Amino acid sequence: MTTARNDPAELRSPHSTVAILGAASALGAPHAGPASGPEALRHATVAQRLDALGIAAEWLEPLHPQPPSSPATDMNARIEACAEFARRLADRLAALPTGRFPLVLGGDHAIATGTWRGLGRRGGRAPGLIWIDAHLDSHTEHSTHSGNIHGMPLAALLGTGHPALTAIPGPALDPARTCIIGARAWEPEEQALLAGLGVRVFEMSEIERRGLTAVFAEAMAIARADPEAGFGLSLDLDALDPQAFPAVTCPEAGGLDPRALAEVLMRLRTCPDLVGLEIVEYRPDLDPGRHGAQWVAEFAAAALGPDGASLQARESRYGAANYAPLPAVFQRGEGVWLWDVDGRRYLDMMSAYSAVSFGHSHPRLVGALVTQAQRLALTSRAFFSDRLPVFLERLCTTFGFERALPVNTGLEAVETALKAARKWGHEVKGIAPERARIIACEGNFHGRSIAIVGLSSNARYRAGFGPFPPGLERVPFGDADALEAAITPETAAFLVEPIQGEGGIIVPPPGYLSRCAEICRRHHVLLIADEVQTGLGRTGRLLACEHEGVRPDGLILGKALGGGLLPVSAFLADRAVMDVFRPGDHGSTFGGNPLAAAVGTEVLALLAETRPWERAERLGAKLVAQLRQAKLPGVREIRGRGLLVGVALDPAFAEAGEVAERLLSAGIATRDTNGNVVRLAPPLVIDEDVLDAAAHTIITVLRTYPGPRASTPHPHPAFIQ
Repeated sequence: MTTARNDPAELRSPHSTVAILGAASALGAPHAGPASGPEALRHATVAQRLDALGIAAEWLEPLHPQPPSSPATDMNARIEACAEFARRLADRLAALPTGRFPLVLGGDHAIATGTWRGLGRRGGRAPGLIWIDAHLDSHTEHSTHSGNIHGMPLAALLGTGHPALTAIPGPALDPARTCIIGARAWEPEEQALLAGLGVRVFEMSEIERRGLTAVFAEAMAIARADPEAGFGLSLDLDALDPQAFPAVTCPEAGGLDPRALAEVLMRLRTCPDLVGLEIVEYRPDLDPGRHGAQWVAEFAAAALGPDGASLQARESRYGAANYAPLPAVFQRGEGVWLWDVDGRRYLDMMSAYSAVSFGHSHPRLVGALVTQAQRLALTSRAFFSDRLPVFLERLCTTFGFERALPVNTGLEAVETALKAARKWGHEVKGIAPERARIIACEGNFHGRSIAIVGLSSNARYRAGFGPFPPGLERVPFGDADALEAAITPETAAFLVEPIQGEGGIIVPPPGYLSRCAEICRRHHVLLIADEVQTGLGRTGRLLACEHEGVRPDGLILGKALGGGLLPVSAFLADRAVMDVFRPGDHGSTFGGNPLAAAVGTEVLALLAETRPWERAERLGAKLVAQLRQAKLPGVREIRGRGLLVGVALDPAFAEAGEVAERLLSAGIATRDTNGNVVRLAPPLVIDEDVLDAAAHTIITVLRTYPGPRASTPHPHPAFIQ
């Protein structure tokens, strides 16, 4: 029995509501535990997890089985009861209207006979099916060793087995479009039946050899061989490694890693021909901490969440157009790696502009964040907290200053430094009111507030935002004589980046910073170093100023100070400068909050213990040498210090933005910066072998770049998974 054919893409449009149907049956299992799985999941986070991703979800009225008419020891009676339940389940699914995407939560795996016959009727023909399971579930009533019906559904769906199970209305599965992933326990009869039918079985040994990503891609090709029929996925949770997911009826040693499975399930997001998802065999009685329930929610979200293209479109529709991101939508980071919402992996060679120096989700930093968030996150500075004094002390002792003023973003820290410098100029140096001047450098990037943009030489940053505050001037970067010529008795401070990051990874001439420090001392001008991007080990020293033995009068820190988790920044100076601030002069509700202080303190502890600048110096020198020795076409210069490296391109050869897109296609995430430069700034924890592989990929991309008439970026397989 079939219904009128439906286009799978119409059944699962981007605007579909996920209809969650709990099939609360354990009739086919040796334990009643799975029957309570759907209700437990209803009270867990499945719908909420989907809603948080922008996917509408609704729970349908759950299905409950009728008890068997004969004692549970009577197999035929149990099969009849399972079949009756499966028929009702199939009817419910076949009748789902267009615009409802079915997510079926079991129950034991015997419910699958109803799920996939019903969805076959709904679509008008049998879908292809990916069956993820530790077992083959392909027994007949004659071959079963255990008598458990949840070991029979796949055979029944393929048209063999007990007549009551095979007779459930709906088309039988096509063996050529059916495959099993993760099998590691079966009886010979099952294996022989599937081999005779031609069902592809990907055993765990093959997955371990080839990798789950490659196996899943092949399985999708099998299941999607008939695009008009669509395909589905049935996940028995005993496919997972029981050490990570013990809440199942029939655990088997070994198995799939839950995180790896979630990553590959994201490939389903881009499949308009996906007609249904089924997740079964969850045992809440074996999951007291509800970690298993969280994984079920994660699997559903991975498979059914929005894909990258739709998320980009949504951001473009609702967000201000003040950024132009590259076309990758990231959803997870770990160490030096990023994963997008379509399941691809990338090497992070940008570190969020140096904010992720310790890598994504560093366990100690996440631990500090979670622990403090559970205790106290915010009080404002109207009160003391137990975390801020420790953070301030560690800041001052680590960097050798007497005072620290904590704020949130690097921009706030720069604004704090400007205010301190002007007030110092008036109160200490004796500059007349409203006359204090600040000097910065051409090509600088200190942020984008009105005052800071007034210091910028980038016409794009300034256009349309004037008038700017007076008393802001610029001199050429790297020219100490120009600085001295610009200083007047009204000059309060010189604000400088030891290495210009956004300016194009510009390293000044040797001796420049030390000469500037001497000039500032002689003219009684504050030297303020903006080390938001260069500080905390990025350039091969704790601070980039240390390359020339310079101790500035004021130090601006940010980005990496928050461990890639929170915006944490600070302005540091001695009392002679900082004590110009009095209560009410300057502040921030969130500045120095307990949560930020806890994370910042742990960052400083990691700095002291691991000294990441030492390996940054060594690995950065090796990376620069590799790129220079490659003598790449169209490359004007390789420059930088430590793990802050710029590849300056001849604009006649290539636009750095286009090269960054090609690198993204090759699995390397980074961006272009000022002066047609590609930025290379990985987390400081990067492994040397990984960095070597990255250098090889970068060299390959540049060597194969077609030049001025570049075509659409094409993928290189190096880091894409």
